[in-house]
Amino acid sequence: MPLRDPRIASDDISPANEKPDHRRRSPEDNLTLWQFMSVSWMSSLISIGSTRQLDDEDVWQLGYEFQHQILHAKFRELGGSVVRRLLAANGLDLVILLCLGVLEVLADFAGPVLLQQLLRAMEDSVAPRTRAVTFAALSLLVRLIACQSSVFSLWYSRRSYERSRGEMIMMLYEKTLSRKIIGESALSDVPTQPDGDVSATTSDPDAVTSPQTPHKVIFEAFKKIRRKLARAIWKRPSPDCQKQPASVGKIYNLMRNDVYEVAQRFWEFQIFIQVPLGLVLSIVLVWKLIGWPCLFGVVTVIIAQSVNALITRILLRYERERRQVTDGKLKKVTQYVGAIRHLRWYGWQDFWQEQIMQARQQELRLFVITGLWRTMISVANYLASGLFPVAAFYAYTALAGRPLQIDVAFPALQLFAMLESSLRSVPDLITVLLNANIAVGRIEDFMIEPDKDDARSTLDSRGKPMLMLHDASFVWPGTAHYVLRNISLELPIGVTVICGKVGAGKTALLQALLGELEQRGGDAVLPSDVVGYCAQTPWLQSMSIKDNILFISPYEETRYRKVLEACALTQDLATFKHGDLSNIGENGIGLSGGQKARVALARAIYSRAKILFLDDPLSALDHQTAETVVSRCLCGPLTEGRTILLVTHRTALCRNVAQQVIEVSNGKAHVIDKSTLPMAEGLKTALSGVIDESEPNEEDPAHAAVVPEKFLEDEKRVHGGVKAAVYWEYVKAGKLRWWAVLILALALYRLVGVGETWFLKKWGEAYDRPATRVEAAILFDDLPSPEVDIQPWLLGFFSLAVLQAFAFFVSNCIMIVIVYCAGRQMFRDVMDRVSHATFRFYDVTPLGRLMNRLTSDIGTVDGNISEQFEDAAFLAITWISSIVVIASVTPVFLVFSFALTATFVMIFLRFLPTSQSLRRLEMVSLSPLMSNFGTLLEGLTTVRAFRAQRSFQDRIIVVTDAFQKMDHFYWSLQAWLMYRFDALSACSTFLLTLLALYTGVSPGLTAFVLIAASGFVDSTHSLCRRYGQLQMDFVSVERVVELLHLEQEPPGTIDPPAWWPSFNGDIVFGDVIIRYAPHLDPSLSGISFRIPAGSTTALLGRTGSGKSTLALSLLAIMKPESGRISIDNIDISKVNTQALRNRVTFLAQEPILFPGSMRHNLDPLDEHADDACDAVLHRIGGTHNWTLNTEIEAGGKNLSQGQRQLATASIDTETAMQIQAILREELKQSTVITIAHRLEAVKDADFFIRLEEGKMVDCGPAAAAPAAGEGGAN
Repeated sequence: MPLRDPRIASDDISPANEKPDHRRRSPEDNLTLWQFMSVSWMSSLISIGSTRQLDDEDVWQLGYEFQHQILHAKFRELGGSVVRRLLAANGLDLVILLCLGVLEVLADFAGPVLLQQLLRAMEDSVAPRTRAVTFAALSLLVRLIACQSSVFSLWYSRRSYERSRGEMIMMLYEKTLSRKIIGESALSDVPTQPDGDVSATTSDPDAVTSPQTPHKVIFEAFKKIRRKLARAIWKRPSPDCQKQPASVGKIYNLMRNDVYEVAQRFWEFQIFIQVPLGLVLSIVLVWKLIGWPCLFGVVTVIIAQSVNALITRILLRYERERRQVTDGKLKKVTQYVGAIRHLRWYGWQDFWQEQIMQARQQELRLFVITGLWRTMISVANYLASGLFPVAAFYAYTALAGRPLQIDVAFPALQLFAMLESSLRSVPDLITVLLNANIAVGRIEDFMIEPDKDDARSTLDSRGKPMLMLHDASFVWPGTAHYVLRNISLELPIGVTVICGKVGAGKTALLQALLGELEQRGGDAVLPSDVVGYCAQTPWLQSMSIKDNILFISPYEETRYRKVLEACALTQDLATFKHGDLSNIGENGIGLSGGQKARVALARAIYSRAKILFLDDPLSALDHQTAETVVSRCLCGPLTEGRTILLVTHRTALCRNVAQQVIEVSNGKAHVIDKSTLPMAEGLKTALSGVIDESEPNEEDPAHAAVVPEKFLEDEKRVHGGVKAAVYWEYVKAGKLRWWAVLILALALYRLVGVGETWFLKKWGEAYDRPATRVEAAILFDDLPSPEVDIQPWLLGFFSLAVLQAFAFFVSNCIMIVIVYCAGRQMFRDVMDRVSHATFRFYDVTPLGRLMNRLTSDIGTVDGNISEQFEDAAFLAITWISSIVVIASVTPVFLVFSFALTATFVMIFLRFLPTSQSLRRLEMVSLSPLMSNFGTLLEGLTTVRAFRAQRSFQDRIIVVTDAFQKMDHFYWSLQAWLMYRFDALSACSTFLLTLLALYTGVSPGLTAFVLIAASGFVDSTHSLCRRYGQLQMDFVSVERVVELLHLEQEPPGTIDPPAWWPSFNGDIVFGDVIIRYAPHLDPSLSGISFRIPAGSTTALLGRTGSGKSTLALSLLAIMKPESGRISIDNIDISKVNTQALRNRVTFLAQEPILFPGSMRHNLDPLDEHADDACDAVLHRIGGTHNWTLNTEIEAGGKNLSQGQRQLATASIDTETAMQIQAILREELKQSTVITIAHRLEAVKDADFFIRLEEGKMVDCGPAAAAPAAGEGGAN
């Protein structure tokens, strides 16, 4: 590798000519100059990829200077703003790119100069033919130099891009680990625009809140453009609104979009020198070629750029608004995907889907508007570039009176094309810089958000850590509302029980001690070392149970086995096929609520932390298991000498183990006499049964387990090329009629372009023609000689320029319509399929993977994929037209063209399979990156409590390396192709020139043929590459289309009558067997019982016995494998699922709340009056001072767990009794099944059913239920 630091280690580098090995570094770290120049080091990977699908094991590790562990360590040492740090880290690459960029510009502009000399040599009848051949050979040399420079440029630009992207991903991840968790209630939900307008998400009169036809969208967009244009002229934009802390949706957007927006500028760094330098050189060379008349053309450029400056200003405003709307859409999609199960249980998915589609419609509306503004910029440039030669040639011929000869017209035409390219790039350059500036601003805003304060601790006289609060008050970050006031506590070694009513501040006290709250007065001594934290809502990762328990601690077999017994997990693990090696899904999917709680408890107990914060881990446990955990875990040697804070409502179980008891009430805390608490019957016996934990009684489940099947399915990768059916899906979504119009517009554009070239040829040759008109003239031969009348020639050239700009405008507008139609249709279809998929799909699909497809892949559909399609269609038209044009002049060219095309195709077919494999591996490896980021956001408090930030940072480094290496070698493969294509193109053009020289055609016809031949070679080259790029980009469409073919939940065939189920309808289970998946063991086996209508039934059993599964079966979530479940004599497996879930209410074990008002959460479908909602609210939560306008954060994070759902075990006993009384009164005409974790829930039940390991072991009248001491009651 050129300029490689010789001090870098050179071991473990894979030789370029050996089979790739994922355990060794890329050959780039040790290449010869020729291997680097020709990219031949990729050949070994190409050889494998051409024979079979590549796997991760077939791809090298990243080179030393690309590895993120090293990049992050160096980047952290740099100071200053984000931009300053990025420039400092990648400065060498940028300097190299600057030099290469200048070289390529000079090589490009040498082409027209050499063409002029070539044509002059051909016109000179005295000069030998070898003179023309010499200029053709020089052109070949210049193009080969440019070809080699392009390979170097791609490598260094990709290095700066990949490293800057990785540096920013690491930076954002590290910031997320240290940032204060600011509740969304502290955020403003109404974004404002730079000009002070309220975002279209609120009261914009032009907002589109429902799908519209493309015609109407375009029409409305044009109306808004006109209004905004006037406003931009007369009104200056006001400063941005006050910066808001980043929401979860915005953080995702920063990671997925803004990082790419900034890094992309490093990839394209050369254009910052090439575009301005190219513009200057083209003007200078045009001046040298035609003199002062070029100033007339420059005027058109100045006018166009002045107009573009105004348009760009408006575009920037809409771009900011579009990003805000995209943030909002991502936020909604994230919430929807995270809560999809609950929404399906309640039958609310269609309502939420429509809300997301409204946000999507806002996003697409702004896409149309920004697309139209960009089109106007491009059209202005096209007109300027078209009118430039018109104005220049007018001054050159009409004013200066000089003839437009062939050796002037065609070099000028090439220079005008280069000038056109530069002009088209200028506004794009400005736009991308402005977008990058916006993205940098958003990243900078996130980086300056406050970090969590470092904790400080002290030691007591025995050298143990001491926790203390003295007159301390706390608020949630970002708010001014005090959640804890004037707290003075000392927390000794031993168990401290924290109790209190729902919403009193118990969890807030633990959060304050963890340093997650903002202190507003008083003194606090907080833990600065590891804290074993068990959150109230268990946070588990998608890995084995064993790995969840170990977390970041090393494996110690004896201790591990003791923890399993202490947390009563041994019996549960024995029921799993693979024991503790059994994999679970995200957030513990596959475990019962009690099992999740005990795995999270085991993680805290297993850690070596001297301080344990246990937030209500007993609430989800049945009575017997809770007694076991208290006796074995809290009283055993595993907790000896540790400071334990236990939040619980089951104070009777914990009274005798408590060192002290703290009661929290209305944000204040005080120590109470534990003797005032009741003592649970039978607990003394349970406590006396604490086993000697020096040797666990049962065999370690891990020893008996074999390698388990994965709970989550690996992401599928399609083999081979993207199928035609995938392309067809996209074409259909964009509407066939619009594609037809697009092809016609592109054909017109190409036809006008060929006509313009022919017109210049005729113009140049007309000076040697008689002044009289030619009879039986072919195209343009009937025009008068320009020496007699120049006006028809000028008018014709002007007309062609305007017509070409019009065709360009039409094609771009049609492309916007196609993207709008395809984006709207595909997103709606995907959301509909995801919303009605089988529940098994949610079990085996990680949240990050699904989010990746709904964000990254949908973003590709919205992005430049349509432009790729448009370019491919245009290049195909160019290729065909070039062959026709050249073959009509030199028929021998047909043989050459077919040979050349065959060579291009052979090279391309060798390239394509490997590129497809790498692209698919890249997309698959992106999902873990998104999943890890989502996992971190969900469990950030737990991660920080365990001081696991370094472990998670290392994990994201590994994941980013895996993703980035696929991207890196994919673009290295592109460099391999580019080198061969560019070299072949240069040689082909040289051979075509020789063909023209030795066939004796006129100089004018030679120039015409050379330009057409150049178009043929470039279009052949570009068409192969564009097809390859389409194949790569359509991998995203392919992944979206996969979602369109998800297995759907059967909707049911019976529409029940309006009265169903009636008050007299029994619930009957008849020999029911249920499994979550065909390959899994039954979750319920042989269940038969009848629940009389109108009765209250207590569903009892140990955690993991199948209680929740039985409850969910009443919603037809899992259909019986055999047997029958009927409600009121109708088999529910055949009932319309939407009707069933609307009429059978299910109160989930884990509450889910959505951002918005309390009114919105009580009645999401807006089916009830405010008075009815207010009455329910005051009946259930009257003591919490809630109103219908109380704002709720996503997931109810600004409420306590008990407040989120006042009908679960997460509430205190007094509140539980009140809720039970309300339920008995309000539901006296309903059939109620209660999963009973509390004794008081069984007191007034009519019947009971007891489950054990998925089987019913007892049932009957509640009076006959076994007592708690016998292990029957929960």
